[in-house]
Amino acid sequence: MKKFLVIAPYQYLPYFSGGQKSIAQFLDHLGKETDLTVVSVPQNDASLMKTYKFLPWLKERSFSRYTDRALASKLTSLIKQEKFDAVIWEHPYYAWLASIVKSRTGIKTILHIHNIEYQRFHSMGKWWWWIMRTYEKWFFEKADQILFVSPEDKKFAIEKWNINERKCTEVAFGVEISHYPDDKEQCKQQLKAKYNIAEDERILLFNGLLDYKPNLDALMVILKEINPLLLQQNNFKYKIIICGKRLPGELHSLEGYVDKNVFYAGFVNDIESYFKGVDLFLNAVQSGGGIKTKMVESIAFGTTVITTETGAAGIHKDICDDKLVVVADNKWDDFAAAIIEHADKNETTPPSYYQYYYWGNIVKKVLT
Repeated sequence: MKKFLVIAPYQYLPYFSGGQKSIAQFLDHLGKETDLTVVSVPQNDASLMKTYKFLPWLKERSFSRYTDRALASKLTSLIKQEKFDAVIWEHPYYAWLASIVKSRTGIKTILHIHNIEYQRFHSMGKWWWWIMRTYEKWFFEKADQILFVSPEDKKFAIEKWNINERKCTEVAFGVEISHYPDDKEQCKQQLKAKYNIAEDERILLFNGLLDYKPNLDALMVILKEINPLLLQQNNFKYKIIICGKRLPGELHSLEGYVDKNVFYAGFVNDIESYFKGVDLFLNAVQSGGGIKTKMVESIAFGTTVITTETGAAGIHKDICDDKLVVVADNKWDDFAAAIIEHADKNETTPPSYYQYYYWGNIVKKVLT
């Protein structure tokens, strides 16, 4: 059995965002197949870690966490003592530390990339994105292997930064489900009963961490651009459910939109049943970079996604069939038309989708 060390630089358990969920599920499945130790922050709930050892060595404060030079000695000693086969660094933020540890131990260094981070920060208007670009590229060059969630990010690294293709591996954000669900109708009826939705009304869903700017911007587009267009269609009956933590207070739990067919459900623990029970998932994201994890999950649970081109970045469109409908950015008339056209279609998710996106298969690829 292989022996791995993973450095996860922020709290991911319990998870509230797609990025946290990605790390949590990846580590859980990796721990089932390897002797795994994870170093992260003490805010994580260790009781939720069932398959690996946990060391809460990273500082709680975000900035000082990334400048803690004492970590170099601690990690060097741990690696020499435990004789790990490799260390996986989640995100590029610890490039300086990874370089020191590698020079002292010679350990194989793997970088797990969830986005090209500088591009994400650039799209969000962060002035220091160009500093991140230089730092991130340096880590790409130092790493022995890079795991890319997005095929576009892998292509960018090879073509724009001249990273050796042999050390670039595509490793998707995964899902826990390995086949098309058989309880979709049951989940739909549960949602209709819970929110008093009529039998002839379609259910549309948006989900995400709502204080994250790309998600909040997408929500506002749904409320201000897309929903008014749907309201004009007298023959289209529907309700929109918004799920997610940390909705800004000035939106008052979306109380002003209840009479406009919008419900705010807050954070829900069983988001999987929502993905299965709704008719469409709306992905109006216009910035942020990387793959949109909620979109991957929605298709896995059998629900069609209507998405912008930006929102579709990172997903393999060729294995989604008709479960992924892509609309040009900022074309909200077309977006609303796509909702109306596809709300009553019931195509199943193809088996090839699960072959690629199921976590069990992804971890086997990592070990290979």
